Amino acid sequence: MRSPILDLPGAIARPDESVDTGVPWHFGDPFAEQRAAARKVAVVDRSHREVVAVPGEDRLTWLHLVISQHVTGLADGTGTEALVLDSHGRIDAHMVLAHAEDTVWLDTERGAVATGVRGGQVPLLEYLAQMVFWSKVEPRDATAERAVLSLVGPETPDLLGAVGLPVPAGDYAVAVGSGVIVRRMPWPGHDAADLLVPRAELTAWWTRLTDAGARPMGSWGFEALRVESTHARLGVDTDEKAIPHEVNWVHVAAHVAKGCYRGQETVSKVHNVGRPPRRMLLLHLDGSADALPETGAPVFAGERTVGRVGTVAQHHELGPIALALLKRSVEPGTDLVAGEGEAGAQASIDPDSVPADTPALGRAAAQGLRG
Repeated sequence: MRSPILDLPGAIARPDESVDTGVPWHFGDPFAEQRAAARKVAVVDRSHREVVAVPGEDRLTWLHLVISQHVTGLADGTGTEALVLDSHGRIDAHMVLAHAEDTVWLDTERGAVATGVRGGQVPLLEYLAQMVFWSKVEPRDATAERAVLSLVGPETPDLLGAVGLPVPAGDYAVAVGSGVIVRRMPWPGHDAADLLVPRAELTAWWTRLTDAGARPMGSWGFEALRVESTHARLGVDTDEKAIPHEVNWVHVAAHVAKGCYRGQETVSKVHNVGRPPRRMLLLHLDGSADALPETGAPVFAGERTVGRVGTVAQHHELGPIALALLKRSVEPGTDLVAGEGEAGAQASIDPDSVPADTPALGRAAAQGLRG
């Protein structure tokens, strides 16, 4: 689906195919766009995301059984993040939720899939339909109904007020006004909000926001800020083996205590007993190379392959950066090379991106019993 925002003056499309094909890549100065998002406010066209609506009186109890997050008490006017996992606890799909007006709205990556009840990958909506059984829910494709615009920057609340939209209080808080669902977000910047606008009014809302002072920003700038915030993107920063613990989605999108969802055993076991085999870290790349590594390229420590490259971005302050899934044994200070051949770049781990270890409560309890 090609966004009509690409037809507006200044919009530049990506020159190659990517996960963000169909929405603006930038508007002529991607670094100035990032600076506006860091210091004031910018608006990003993310209308290529798929949207699923889940109405029905059983919507919360049913979703609670299907997704990784605890949502039985997800009050109207709140949101969260969630996953669909396979039976081994590997990540199939990631989504962001907004509960508003008797419907839970899920927005997710274009082409999202999940492991079907008979095996094999099926579209996410098809998987959800397979799981309805006798529950009173009616999940539907709402991509033609709603489109996602994102505001990023410390002046986000002021801009919302200036265009007559409500300002939800707190991360993932949700409010509805003028037909727009507003969800406050803790990433990718200092302050952010996602707007689920009527798709037929996408251009009108874009114009209203930019006229009120939001600087247009493309996917280049949004992705750079997301990498800086070390927030993973499914299918880019993850591979087919990734589990929630490796990409910092435990607690954020996967609940460790609730049962009755596919993959829960792995989530609980790794959290309470073990350590994830890999962890997602921020890499600073040598910008003197002729090219930068691509997503999926290997990361080397000497001759040893120790991980894979995820999102690669050009940041307005940090320069070339990337997210990478690295073996747990790789520590800050290790000399790394991200990519191969001419696209290989010297890389160093940002120590501030190293996540704290989980308590390993099960291991501590076992040691206590042995003692």
